[in-house]
Amino acid sequence: MDNRNLKDRLGESQTIFTSCYIFIIGIGMLFNHSKYSRFDINIFDYSDIFDFLLAPFSDVIILLFSIVSIIIMFVLVKYDKNWRIKNPESYSKYSFGLDKKKWFSIYLYTSQFLAFLSILYAASGFYGKYQKEQILNQKPITIHFVDKEVKEGILIGKTKDVIFLLRNEKVEAIPFTETIKNIEITKKLDIKKTKK
Repeated sequence: MDNRNLKDRLGESQTIFTSCYIFIIGIGMLFNHSKYSRFDINIFDYSDIFDFLLAPFSDVIILLFSIVSIIIMFVLVKYDKNWRIKNPESYSKYSFGLDKKKWFSIYLYTSQFLAFLSILYAASGFYGKYQKEQILNQKPITIHFVDKEVKEGILIGKTKDVIFLLRNEKVEAIPFTETIKNIEITKKLDIKKTKK
């Protein structure tokens, strides 16, 4: 294997990796938007680029869905390509003879992409609904401020700069600043000592 072939393969794999990462970030943005919009929060108003760069990796469900989506998309495209090459007659019947048209490739990839976006959008809706149920079933947290003010509510989520708290059926965006002394997750733990 010569150096030029190795460089081409490395460049191609870097392009694929970068494309997949951008795709995963896009899925993370869509799913996070769906989660926060259930509480009438436009997450894009409170986030910066670094929040979205890490979004897919902060939730296992988003990461798993992203990886599975990429694998399924890759397998379907490969299957379609192999079917067209190995069995052109049945492929042509299945596509009603449209595969003979010049514009078929554009039509095929566009329709696959749009179908995939529809599936992603529907999945993000289910994710948002699931996350809302999980959030509403959480125990409240307590936030202690430096000036001795205390706020208690259900943690919806947070970005690098803001904590979203559900209090008395209202959503509060609390800036993550030096005025917060600490955040109390539970009031009292029920820990039983085990005998040795």
